[in-house]
Amino acid sequence: MPEVFVKKGESVDRALKRLKNKLETEGIMEEVRRLRAFETPNARLKRKARANAKRARFKMRFSLNEKPAPVEEIG
Repeated sequence: MPEVFVKKGESVDRALKRLKNKLETEGIMEEVRRLRAFETPNARLKRKARANAKRARFKMRFSLNEKPAPVEEIG
């Protein structure tokens, strides 16, 4: 569970915003929303397909930045 310590002189609103950001980055809020109601099998498939597509885009984005290995010429 993420923790946020309120710094001296910091407003509670700012600390609450930091807590919300931590919860969002760790995926806790998404999981809570998902578990709030029954998820149909079709909705589960769509959610997993979206996650796989996002993962593939992320991999593609960073694989394009890598330099290809040098090719040695023979003869």
